[in-house]
Amino acid sequence: MPVENSSAPSPRTALIADTALTLIAERGMRGLTHRAVDEAAGLPPGSTSNHARTRLALLELAVRQLARRDAEILTPAEFPDPADGLDALADSIATVLRRLLIRRREHTVARFELALEASRRPELREIYDAAGQGFRDLMAELMAAAGSTEPERHALSLGAWSDGVLFTCTAGPYHGRVPTKEELRERAGELLRGMLA
Repeated sequence: MPVENSSAPSPRTALIADTALTLIAERGMRGLTHRAVDEAAGLPPGSTSNHARTRLALLELAVRQLARRDAEILTPAEFPDPADGLDALADSIATVLRRLLIRRREHTVARFELALEASRRPELREIYDAAGQGFRDLMAELMAAAGSTEPERHALSLGAWSDGVLFTCTAGPYHGRVPTKEELRERAGELLRGMLA
């Protein structure tokens, strides 16, 4: 998902957005209200409404904050030089997935909740897709650098596989088990070699 370069929000706005993400992960969409954000963030009543008047505005804050948080770990610097080969790329993919499954597990759950909500709300879909464009571009660039003659198609395959791992290990049948980095590296390597060898 989301890697975008929008300007950083104010500390209060960031607190509201981060709290919204936490509530979405813990309680689902029904648990996300302006009042719940105020209470969970320890803010005076009405604070969230002052920053995001509508539910859509609150969801937009959450989506944009998720993009910023993901951008902290999903950067071009995380990935190796193409000359280092597919094993090095698989290692970087495994590292990022482990971070999303362990350090950013809450955000990973919130991402899936927001994606489902966006599928029902066209106005949120536009925001969600725009926030994730940078990540999709990065994946296509990585695939092109790795030698793909169809980088968009291979980026879609890599993204779908990564999302499948994240979903399965957070909300799916393997939610209680996080694969080791070695397991993820091996599986990512298999995928990359299948696409690009």
